[in-house]
Amino acid sequence: MASNKKAQELEQKLRRTERQLTVLQKISRLMTRRMSLPEVLQTIVDLVGEATKADACLIYLIDEDDLVLCASSLPHPGQIGRIRLKIGEGLTGWVARERRMVAISREAYKDSRFRLFTDLPEDTFEAFLSVPVIARDEVVGVINVQHRQPHTHTGSDMEMAVTVGEQVGCVIVLARLGEHADWKSSHVEYLLSIPPQQSNK
Repeated sequence: MASNKKAQELEQKLRRTERQLTVLQKISRLMTRRMSLPEVLQTIVDLVGEATKADACLIYLIDEDDLVLCASSLPHPGQIGRIRLKIGEGLTGWVARERRMVAISREAYKDSRFRLFTDLPEDTFEAFLSVPVIARDEVVGVINVQHRQPHTHTGSDMEMAVTVGEQVGCVIVLARLGEHADWKSSHVEYLLSIPPQQSNK
């Protein structure tokens, strides 16, 4: 009986690992595709929401001193681009300022750092997982993963979220470059045009 239970647990862990690996692979492939920034962000929230079995996934991007809601797995056409937080404000702002993950399994809305937006139903959800989006060692945004009911975030879930945050940062930078990047120019010529770095020795 115990061996059957252990086998089931291992099977569940394997399925979860495969699901997470699939998400990371799909996000990596976004780097090779020509997509607009809104398309990239929407694809990411859909992928992450599906992988974590979340009820909602949102991405905020930094605009000067603010965090702006830029994508949601739940349709919020009236809130996209309008909901703003200061860096350090709310759980999301705290994650951006501290460059640290937050994982709350229940009653996230009771956390002292929480900031309520009445027009976002996600703010009534129980569980909250948030990670910084980082590009070139700079925080460029935050990803929030939310569940309506209490939800325990496993170590692998949290590790995946952190990795996604790092990957997403690179994808966003590439999407922002968009049409401005001269992909057909010689990379070798560009490299050789850069002055050699001076040694500190």
